[in-house]
Amino acid sequence: MLTYFRQRYPTRIEIDAKGNTVEVPLPDPMLIEKLHIALSTDGRHWTPLNDNNPVWEQRIRDPYVRRGPDGLWRVLSTGGGRREDRAKVGPSCLYATSKDLVHWQVEGSLPLMKEARNDSGAFAGNIWAPEWFYDNKTGDYVLLWSSSFKDAGWKESRLWYSRTRDWKTFTPAKVLFAPPYSAIDGTLLEYKGTYYLFHKEEEFGVRNGERRAIRVATSRHLEGPYSIVEGNLNKGQIVPVITEGPTAIKDPVKPGWLLLYDYCMTDRFGASYSPDLVHWSVEDDVSFPPEARHGCISLITAAEAETLRKAYPSKAGDK
Repeated sequence: MLTYFRQRYPTRIEIDAKGNTVEVPLPDPMLIEKLHIALSTDGRHWTPLNDNNPVWEQRIRDPYVRRGPDGLWRVLSTGGGRREDRAKVGPSCLYATSKDLVHWQVEGSLPLMKEARNDSGAFAGNIWAPEWFYDNKTGDYVLLWSSSFKDAGWKESRLWYSRTRDWKTFTPAKVLFAPPYSAIDGTLLEYKGTYYLFHKEEEFGVRNGERRAIRVATSRHLEGPYSIVEGNLNKGQIVPVITEGPTAIKDPVKPGWLLLYDYCMTDRFGASYSPDLVHWSVEDDVSFPPEARHGCISLITAAEAETLRKAYPSKAGDK
């Protein structure tokens, strides 16, 4: 199952030779910040449900939808909270749940950065792409996201984290990963005692050139420290062109792993395969829902897939 929202970016941000920020218009922008679902049997060819229309009318962006050890589906999303509350508690993210992927309930907004301040005492400006990861060793849920104290969320961004057991009380936010570049869109995967932290390097401009693609860092401890895998592809980046919103899972058809991501500036989705979570190659034979952005991939049963098809039928029928 792939959960996502839909968007075609209205502009592309560039940095000119003088260091000025320039927004370059892109053709035919669109935005549907609502939950969408697609299904696949091989992780490479996806059929959207409900004719690629939303399955829930709640505002959702960067939806992270995963099933917890208690069987409950938990959803975290960029955005949430009232605008007037930002001055009191800083930015928030949306938290929602579902027992069956059909009936959804908003549980509230989480001001995860309310105790974090910069040297001037100001709040961070954003909580982007929040996710959660269940820590089997402690029984905690670890929430991770990116935040920046600059005037734009992509500037000098760091990955942060907090822990909870009851989704009501949360530990103060701490920095999880602070590489020598701006980092957003973090997602965690654990395999044989090693934690793999996939993320987007968000650097572009005169000094660094354009480095805006997926990287990975590893650690033997969930809270780090993480070591950046330099690799041999584009000085460490997994994909040699602009990509973001990574989501990883075991390959459903052969030994190895799949990493999905969106080509945010060219309005398409893609996948890469790896036998070892470090060396990656782009998969060419793939198909994804049009305008899909920032997906999250999960394993579901055949019975659950059939329930979803019945709940969200497509007029065109499944391919």
